[in-house]
Amino acid sequence: MTITNEPGMTLCDWTVSGMDCASCATKVRGAVSRLPGVRDVEIGIMSERLRLTVDERLTDTDKIEKTVRALGYGIQTRAPGKKDFVIPGSAPESHQGHSHDAHPAVAKADHSGHGSPGHVHDDPADPADRGKAWYQTGKGRLVILTGLLLAAAWAMELIAPQIGSWAFVAACLIGVAPVARRAFAAARLGQIFTIEGLMTIAALGALFINAAEEAALVVFLFAVGEVLEGVAAGKARDGIRALANLVPKTALLEVDGVTREVAASSLTIGQTVLVRPGDRIPADGEISDGTSGIDESPVTGESIPRTRGPGENVFAGSINTEAVLRVTVTKAAEDNTISRIIRLVEEAEEARAPTERFIDRFSRWYMPAIVAVSALVIVLPPLMFGQSWDTWIYRGLALLLIGCPCALVISVPASIASSLSTGARRGMLMKGGAVIEAAAKVSHVAFDKTGTLTHGRPQVTDLVTFGTTTEAQLLEVAAGVESGSSHPLAVAILDRAKTAGVTPLPARDARALTGRGVEATVGDALAWVSSPRHASENDGLDGRGLRQATIFEDEGKTAVAVYRKGVPLGLIAMRDELRPDAAEAVRQLAEMGISSIMLTGDNPRTAAAIAEGLNIRFEAEMMPEDKLAAIRDMNAQGGVMMIGDGINDAPALKQASIGVAMGSGTDVALETADAAILRDRVTDIPAQIRLAQATMANIRQNVSIALGLKAIFLVTTVLGMTGLWIAILADTGATVLVTLNALRLLRYNPEQKR
Repeated sequence: MTITNEPGMTLCDWTVSGMDCASCATKVRGAVSRLPGVRDVEIGIMSERLRLTVDERLTDTDKIEKTVRALGYGIQTRAPGKKDFVIPGSAPESHQGHSHDAHPAVAKADHSGHGSPGHVHDDPADPADRGKAWYQTGKGRLVILTGLLLAAAWAMELIAPQIGSWAFVAACLIGVAPVARRAFAAARLGQIFTIEGLMTIAALGALFINAAEEAALVVFLFAVGEVLEGVAAGKARDGIRALANLVPKTALLEVDGVTREVAASSLTIGQTVLVRPGDRIPADGEISDGTSGIDESPVTGESIPRTRGPGENVFAGSINTEAVLRVTVTKAAEDNTISRIIRLVEEAEEARAPTERFIDRFSRWYMPAIVAVSALVIVLPPLMFGQSWDTWIYRGLALLLIGCPCALVISVPASIASSLSTGARRGMLMKGGAVIEAAAKVSHVAFDKTGTLTHGRPQVTDLVTFGTTTEAQLLEVAAGVESGSSHPLAVAILDRAKTAGVTPLPARDARALTGRGVEATVGDALAWVSSPRHASENDGLDGRGLRQATIFEDEGKTAVAVYRKGVPLGLIAMRDELRPDAAEAVRQLAEMGISSIMLTGDNPRTAAAIAEGLNIRFEAEMMPEDKLAAIRDMNAQGGVMMIGDGINDAPALKQASIGVAMGSGTDVALETADAAILRDRVTDIPAQIRLAQATMANIRQNVSIALGLKAIFLVTTVLGMTGLWIAILADTGATVLVTLNALRLLRYNPEQKR
């Protein structure tokens, strides 16, 4: 897809297939960035996306596509008007009907300076390979070909030993030819230190010193390793691929009582769709008619269906289990819950872990250093000590292969990808490696109260009137002031007025008093709904009313005063029940050695009553700026995770080491936060931290495996104890081991306490 971006510049968007790790992305980035007129190159490994801006007067798009193909990758223009999330192994048609507009930050995976070698793709990665078995792909066919050539050479050696060595030479040359072609292409594009180049040098060098059998075996083992890596990379993306396929392709649109089947992607806000029992819900929406059990496990991982009725929200991809529902669409396809999850995962590629950035810097000088050491191993012993040239050339070539840092550079991205997939399947989203690493180091957790530790749906429990005011009059004024507000307390008052059959008085000029309440002109005079403290300071509550408010607050209720200028009208008390798992979440955090605190704008007495039931510290009557300051102070004492759901929590979420938004929270909170909890389970907070800690442990294991094997075989190679085929096994084997170890995270259950 090409879009005019600015005069003379074009924004281009492609799907690049065959990128299995960070070094693959580096190769593509480095090659296209060198083309004249190309800038703002963005690459997403998980989404297999290449996005850039180009001046087509200097470089046309055909040249860019040829450059990518020359490196051994497949490339296809994304369909106009769609920005599909394409996952390896998914046929293109499997994504019809639900486009996912890319966030501006999508795929800005900064791999600049990543000096690691790329990975060979011996047959240009063809998008047609998606969904095929390994032996049907280009890489698989190369493995089969090189394996057959090697077997034929061994058979020839048994039948005719005199020409057996030539058979191995032929097997090696045929197998290494596509590798050499891509090595040459990469070198022409300025990328000298690639695994293709090292493989070509090692294979030809082995032929030069009459080690043809080992050369052919090395080529075969290398091809096997590439297939295994591709299979593993595909499995690491399975969780996100499954998400992309959750939303049905079609929906039953109802217009004037008549239903017709339409593409789910064509649904617009305000339309009504019919959802039959057993159907997946095609869009985020609100139930307008019907009551049924909704299975949200495909989206949030919540295993128990929840009964939903008119006025309640439902997620796209959820399953209607019992009765026919009519759902009013509230979000377009590109903004539904599934699309947001996918965008969050795409954006995660931008925020790389500090460990990954360190490895990138390390690899910039590591490969040249290995090449230099290999050259010294080849020339110094023969020149200085009169040793055999054949022996030391052989050892130097083996050293080249062992030194390849493929396993090292994939060690972090593979673990991060697996972790993101595992979290997404359980409704726990984290925006990248940097967030995962920060979550693993958390020592303090700060909770907002309303909508986080509580359900965020307070209900009116008590009405107290003053003077001649009746309950109906109290509700008329209060509901008039609060009409149009979506604040949980306002909703509770409006619901109580509706239940009591009270019509709110007409109101205008409503204005929020941050942290204090709301004022509006109701009828012909001002009226207020505010905190008892603010009301008492403005002659809206007398001593008796203040004492009654204190009683409510001691009971864990939130009290608001309703008054006109100098005339107290009454008190309304509300209670917001704690989430059933809130106390368990705080207890689990304590067991993990993590301290918890509740930050709330509510009054101290209500906060104390809530905190007592949770065994948690608290700070009350906090304005947004107070929460921000509290988080800043805690940051000085160690990593802080802040959990919130409202707009007023956004600054604190941003200030914390890691901000987590509850899934039912506002879009502002979700966009500001570093992570999200879709199931609204407070116990998912300790689970998310456990997942992050398990991920960092997995990364440490991977780095140890990669460096440990390299160190062992570097020494044994220099001492002549291991040869070329062991060298390639050390490299390919380490890469496969690291990837398989990372894939263990796909089976990790962070909800199980360890």
